[in-house]
Amino acid sequence: MKTFAFRLRPGQDLKRSIETFVHEHQLRAALVVTCVGGLRQVTMRMAGATPDKQDIRRIQEDFEIVSLVGTISPDGSHLHLAISDREGRVLGGHLKEGAIVDPTAEIVLGELEDTAFTRKMDEETGFEELVITKARHLP
Repeated sequence: MKTFAFRLRPGQDLKRSIETFVHEHQLRAALVVTCVGGLRQVTMRMAGATPDKQDIRRIQEDFEIVSLVGTISPDGSHLHLAISDREGRVLGGHLKEGAIVDPTAEIVLGELEDTAFTRKMDEETGFEELVITKARHLP
């Protein structure tokens, strides 16, 4: 596994910035190793979503990033975020665009070198889901 480390600055969108990094570095099967930092605003989809019913919340408040996990393919990502507020209460969900970094986010990604991730519509779930391709020598 190769690793990549980078830092985001105030005002950058967490999800969009990660996806841009993966695209610019042509990573085919990326995963989040770790992420620490802060957000001044978060946008997350809450649990229990269906294609027709999604509880998406945007909250403007100072948060610490407690955890970020997920997979990133050239055609999209599946990221889950846990954040804590000033009282130490933790909130988590599916990361959407609109999570704004402040003051920083330190991110380490890994790439599975013999694997390719893609996303395809899954009729059972109604969402684009991960497709994993293993190969000894991918082009």
